[in-house]
Amino acid sequence: MARQPVRVANFSGYYGDRFSAFDEAMGGDPFDVLVGDYLAEITLASLSAAHHRDPSRGYVEYFVDQLRPHLGAIAERGIKVVTNAGGFRPAILAEVLRAEIAAAGVALRVAHIEGDNILADLASLRAAGHRFDHLDTGAALADWAATPFAANAYLGGWGIAAALRAGADIVVCGRVTDASLTVGPAAWWHDWSPEDWDALAGAVVAGHIIECGPHAVGGNFSGFLDIPDRVVPGFPLAEIAADGNCVVTKHARDGGTVTPDTVTAQVVYEIQGPLYLNPDVSVRLDDVRVTAAGPDRVLVSGARGGPPPPTTKVALFAPVGYTIVNTVYVTAPHVAEKVDLLRAQLEHDLPEDVTVHLTTIGAPDPDPASQWAATVAVRVMLTAPTAGALDRADLARRLGGLYLQSIPGYFHDVAAGLNTTPRPRVEFWPGLLPQAALAHRVRLDDGSELTVDPPARTETARQPEHPEPDPAPAAERVREVPLGTVAHARSGDKGGNSNLGIWTADARVWPWLRAYLSTDRIRTLIPEAADLDIVRHEFPDLRAVHFVLRGLLGAGGSANTRIDQVGKAIGEYVRARRVPVPEDLLTATTQESTR
Repeated sequence: MARQPVRVANFSGYYGDRFSAFDEAMGGDPFDVLVGDYLAEITLASLSAAHHRDPSRGYVEYFVDQLRPHLGAIAERGIKVVTNAGGFRPAILAEVLRAEIAAAGVALRVAHIEGDNILADLASLRAAGHRFDHLDTGAALADWAATPFAANAYLGGWGIAAALRAGADIVVCGRVTDASLTVGPAAWWHDWSPEDWDALAGAVVAGHIIECGPHAVGGNFSGFLDIPDRVVPGFPLAEIAADGNCVVTKHARDGGTVTPDTVTAQVVYEIQGPLYLNPDVSVRLDDVRVTAAGPDRVLVSGARGGPPPPTTKVALFAPVGYTIVNTVYVTAPHVAEKVDLLRAQLEHDLPEDVTVHLTTIGAPDPDPASQWAATVAVRVMLTAPTAGALDRADLARRLGGLYLQSIPGYFHDVAAGLNTTPRPRVEFWPGLLPQAALAHRVRLDDGSELTVDPPARTETARQPEHPEPDPAPAAERVREVPLGTVAHARSGDKGGNSNLGIWTADARVWPWLRAYLSTDRIRTLIPEAADLDIVRHEFPDLRAVHFVLRGLLGAGGSANTRIDQVGKAIGEYVRARRVPVPEDLLTATTQESTR
């Protein structure tokens, strides 16, 4: 007999997320498992740098403070807690938690997952012939000039499931996939086998939806103007059934809302296409459907699964130099010419190994009604192989010395001061490694160890190829409006690529949207992507078109020189572009969901 759905609540979406979310979840609606995700790629890079400086650290220390007040309630209510707050030192975090539990006088068992941190084994793995081929380019790790100081494989959820089956109440992970934090508890709860592909696929989708916390509840949502009580959106819950289908909801007392569109936004976020690879299952998103199932309740169904890939991703990080950033301001007229002069003055007598990167932010109004309407910010970044080179360049002195010899109206924010301290640049290499080469293990509180076998059956699969759309039939009358008038969007990062999902809530708009958004159209709408390799897919059940803009983010968010490091605002930029929409599609409120 199938067990009732497991209720999985999220309390963290990244390192630095709202500290009070743990308190909020514990005071909210009932749930069975509480999961916290801290390790986005860019935050893992930050944590890796801290761990490199002090090897005794490298876990999310404030998680202990979040958990401490609730140890008694967790024990009393039989709640399970699963988190990747272990970062680079899950064993140390597990010991810290055991000390906290002993001090609180409660009976809770802590287990931790090992095997993701392969830095010490990197040389032997490479000697054994493992190339760590780059996920996007196929280049071997040997081609990377940098020397990694962190290497963590993405593990699946079966170690978490094994720990829970062995009686653990708190499971501390390092680099598992974000969705694994949900897949493991669901597999444990429903007693799935490793070949329950469709059920596992559904759990991956559920985990993907709730892993970013308030994202699914109206946070970072292009339709934010329609979100009630949007100042502090709550955190989501997923009720995962035995067949893998789930209902996404939220704590009733919290702000925000859960709708088919807030959920769709997360389904199309940070994916590479209809094939979503996980160490436990290859997920096909083509047939995923989102359906309103009541106030703040959305049914997510239709995920299909198959054997997982033989390889998993390894996040390798390496120092590639240093950077320093400041901001100055330029006032119209002749903004472009003024920025050119600034560049020439900053590059004058600059050490040879230092590079200047200037980014103009915004544009002045043609007839500015205030001084600030005539002003643009110019972000000044210097990069160099060493901190010493940046010290010699002395950006603060250079900027501070331009007042009497540079452009008219030059100034910086004196109240904010000028930054004088270089910061390390950390580059990301997403390598591939056979899962069979990993030693995935569970360490229990009695010191015993459980071995997690690699998948017995694997299969190499590739993203499907979708043809470009036929041109839309000519409309009798069109009107130039922002694309966001008829479409939502969300964008994000996958290594050096940016993804972009664009969808409509209105079934009438879908035929036009899919026909209009060709690859060539995206090159026009996003000039920075004009020369990039762009991959396009369609999700008809979601009324979505999805793009991967390969290389837009350089070598990854932690090292590229873009201000929007991880591509979060690309979707909103595209929605701001004015496009010719048939007038008959503008006769109703097109953003009202018709699902």
